[in-house]
Amino acid sequence: MMDLIISGASFNGPSPFLLTSLLCIIMDELQKTATEFTAFYYAKIDDAEKRAELKDLYNDTSMMTWEGDPIQGQANIATKLASMPKVTHQTQTMDVQPSSHELPNLLVSVKGLLWVDDSPPMQFHQVFQLIYVPSSKTYYIQNDIFRLILN
Repeated sequence: MMDLIISGASFNGPSPFLLTSLLCIIMDELQKTATEFTAFYYAKIDDAEKRAELKDLYNDTSMMTWEGDPIQGQANIATKLASMPKVTHQTQTMDVQPSSHELPNLLVSVKGLLWVDDSPPMQFHQVFQLIYVPSSKTYYIQNDIFRLILN
């Protein structure tokens, strides 16, 4: 431990090396979780027969904004997902950050290419806030924001 001095008050805090090590471990775990989530999510949404399974990732307080159109609640989001045409996603980048100091909630930002039916590819950006449920050790999607990137 090392002494830290903040605004004239001092206290023993963890060493910078320990903090850096812990942060690396935490970020590795968050990255792994976000990678698994995005692989699962886009595999399901790209398969029209399995897309309905995504409903279970949302709950009644979940919010989706699809191209500026706000949609609230599990049933309404499931209806929106079911109405989508054939799509194929190819993720290019994914960034993740913790969104809570107490629980491993995640903010996940994804950018990639999207094909609708047999159209040429379009760029998309999607952001998810994943909320951790300690009792089941699972996540649900609290927020989902999707936008096409039009030039």
